[in-house]
Amino acid sequence: MALPDDRVLTLPLGSDPSLRRRFMLLDEDLPANVRFGLILEVLDKLAEECALDYVRRAHPQARVVTAAIDNIYVRSAADVNRDLVFRARVNFVGRTSLEVGIRVEHAAGPDGSPPAHIASCYFTMVARSTTGAGAESLILPAFESSDALAVRRWERAIARREGYRQQLHQAQEPPSREEYSLLMALHAAQDKPGFQGLMAGDCVTSGWERTYPEHENVPTKIFGGHLIRQAYEQSAICAEQVAPHRPVIVAVNRINFVQPVRMGDKLQFLSRAVYSGSTSVCVETDIIRVSRDRTQTNLSNSCIFTFANVDDELRPQPVPPIYPTTYAEDARYLAAHRRHATRLAWKASRKR
Repeated sequence: MALPDDRVLTLPLGSDPSLRRRFMLLDEDLPANVRFGLILEVLDKLAEECALDYVRRAHPQARVVTAAIDNIYVRSAADVNRDLVFRARVNFVGRTSLEVGIRVEHAAGPDGSPPAHIASCYFTMVARSTTGAGAESLILPAFESSDALAVRRWERAIARREGYRQQLHQAQEPPSREEYSLLMALHAAQDKPGFQGLMAGDCVTSGWERTYPEHENVPTKIFGGHLIRQAYEQSAICAEQVAPHRPVIVAVNRINFVQPVRMGDKLQFLSRAVYSGSTSVCVETDIIRVSRDRTQTNLSNSCIFTFANVDDELRPQPVPPIYPTTYAEDARYLAAHRRHATRLAWKASRKR
């Protein structure tokens, strides 16, 4: 089966004052003054609709659920006074899952402002027969190459999947000599007289929410976009404990959808600032669901966000180092350090 054409959605922020106000972070003139959490809601719903366009060609009654968000890289600051355009397309089709890529951009403005690439996003969706207890994964039609660009997108999607598998494998590897020295230096600093560094154990926040019918997407299940919006907002609050200026999102490194949330569940959002670079902060947030009858407590989502500490002109500003103490804090710190190094290497390769 050939891949469908792009599904395009436009948020008319430039011409709709009420919509613009809803997406404002603050009611003032501020660079990057857009609520990124609401953007995540839009992205998740658009990814679902784009995946359904493909899946329902073969399975008209099928549902799709979000399994993971692999990467969202924020390349430019969004302007709340300009329309946002979302272009979604199926990049890859596996046996029961598919990847939806979404490009977010500002189109050329009527005042002559040039187009701007805001972010690139990649969602893994799974096709399901129903939403009930008897739901089964559906076998998807094979991909038929339509053009060279579709083939390149396909190959890049496979490379992303392989990169994530390598990241999981790397997480099980012991520290290298350089990594061990880094952790040792962080621990040794804590033993010095007068140490006043920022402890990882102190960079933790927690919030609670109960789900309601208004949060429903498919029957009895809570909209995944709502969950990740809340997770992002909790993460941004946690990042403020480390970033002395203003934390601005630069990447959604990974979001895993482990278990669905049902209507009436109680949710705990547990956020940890686990690593800081020279100007960036990595925050991990787990969403833990407590069932309505309080007999089950499960991990629903695991989320990883990276923020940059910036001033009023979006210029990067330094952040203090985070000092891990326990084995678990060391492991989270090291995993984030490796992701940071991989990201820096990728950025350097693109400049060559």
